[in-house]
Amino acid sequence: MSEEKSLNFIEEIIEEDLKTGKYKSILTRFPPEPNGYLHIGHAKSICLNFGLGIKYGGKTNLRFDDTNPVTEETEYVESIKDDIRWLGFTWAQELYTSDYFGKLYQFAVDLVKKGLAYVDDSTAEEIAAMKGTPTEPGKENKYRNRSIEENLALFAEMKAGKYKDGEKVLRAKIDMKHTNMLMRDPIIYRIKHAHHHRTADEWCIYPMYDFAHGQSDSIEQITHSICTLEFVPHRELYDWLIEKLEIYPSHQYEFARLNMTYTVMSKRKLLQLVYEGHVNGWDDPRMPTLSAFRRKGYTPGSIRTFCEKIGVAKRENFIDLGLLEFCLREELNLTALRVMAVLDPVKLIITNYEEGKTEELYSENGPDENMGKRKLHFGKELWIEREDFMEVPVKKWFRLAPGTMVRLKSAYIIKCENFIKDADGNIKEVHCSYIPESKSGSDTSGIAVKGTIHWVSAAHAINAEVRLYDRLFTSENPLAEEGDFKDTINKNSLQVISNAYVEPSLQDADFEKRYQFIRKGYFYLDKDATPGKLVFNRTVTLKDAWAKEVKKN
Repeated sequence: MSEEKSLNFIEEIIEEDLKTGKYKSILTRFPPEPNGYLHIGHAKSICLNFGLGIKYGGKTNLRFDDTNPVTEETEYVESIKDDIRWLGFTWAQELYTSDYFGKLYQFAVDLVKKGLAYVDDSTAEEIAAMKGTPTEPGKENKYRNRSIEENLALFAEMKAGKYKDGEKVLRAKIDMKHTNMLMRDPIIYRIKHAHHHRTADEWCIYPMYDFAHGQSDSIEQITHSICTLEFVPHRELYDWLIEKLEIYPSHQYEFARLNMTYTVMSKRKLLQLVYEGHVNGWDDPRMPTLSAFRRKGYTPGSIRTFCEKIGVAKRENFIDLGLLEFCLREELNLTALRVMAVLDPVKLIITNYEEGKTEELYSENGPDENMGKRKLHFGKELWIEREDFMEVPVKKWFRLAPGTMVRLKSAYIIKCENFIKDADGNIKEVHCSYIPESKSGSDTSGIAVKGTIHWVSAAHAINAEVRLYDRLFTSENPLAEEGDFKDTINKNSLQVISNAYVEPSLQDADFEKRYQFIRKGYFYLDKDATPGKLVFNRTVTLKDAWAKEVKKN
């Protein structure tokens, strides 16, 4: 009997709310700002919000927090929707904070009418200076005592476009001596004469996130508004606004965001990597964006499994990137198609094989017999990996060397007779003889060998470009290092192999399949591939080489 999985703290809250009848059903939301591409940290929030809706028979809205027209683009909106669909989730309603601009404006007017908001003419610097410090109270300014009538008139003029950017702001009137600095008369509206991706030039004043967030939750009647821990200090303002406006009482709950080794999650720093050319765009497979993971060949299932394994907690911690890779390997080991590819080719000539002869052999497509078999072409000349031959073998060397025998995967046992070097002293050709009675599946040779190597037929192999991606940073925590985080960029994070050879079955490679290049790792077709040029990305190695390196050191 399987052990019942314990509930996380948010599930405990929801179950209690449903049990006591506080809510008949739950409604959560995922509220990204469309100012960049989603990253693996967002996946945790997506899986949590949508997962709760599914588990408890509720729903989840997708709401774009589009309150800053300067940084937001339709491109980001579409990429976010693609990422959520790719992860396997469907939203109940597609909404935008801009849908509520009229309603939010009226909420602000209501606060002014209640004497709970005022127009401030101070500069940003003056407001910051009068805010005080965590140990010193802030100071009230002369604008705080404007009459309700004057504030209403000024706020209407702000909306009408009478003032320049930064000339005036609307602030909530709370307490300049409050112990929570976010409660010291926070700005709730600012002037921005900028074109909005949805409302065009209809508005020139925009609500601040802290004002729009809770009220949007209330308008949608979100039952459980789930945020990351950095919003804990904001909860007091969230509750104050809902209370003073006397609107639907949504509740905010906070969980620890995802921090992962060898990665940065700051959208601002990811922008730097893109715009300064350290990576080739948002979907560069070295980036932590979901579009990058998708391009690299990650599966949505592996990311959902990863998010489930790391769980939901109230304390920040770092998750090892190796756990995400482990989740992926666990899935791909069962589902990836097995194929042969030679990344650093050396010619192997079978001296006693008939000239011009081609044999059709068969090899399993995967670990499950239901995955079937594929055809392989075998001939006199093959490509093998350079690393599978050693002129002077070391102890316990079970691959090719003068006089040694190995099995060619799904083919024959061969014995190395000699080799030829080029003018630079590099191995050019390896000459072997084969044992005709040793054919895989019908071996009657009685010969046992310890080593098996992969190969492709020189006459039938297809040339391919293979991109070997590694971790983008050499530091486990790039942001904790002294100096610029970009100083820890791994200069060897991408190796491009232009002269790899792959078996002919990969001519039909598509984006629905993942492949294990036998003995080399898991690979995925890249979007740069064309009918005349195959391009593959290494998704992940067969083993965690970094963990081995750490253990060794």
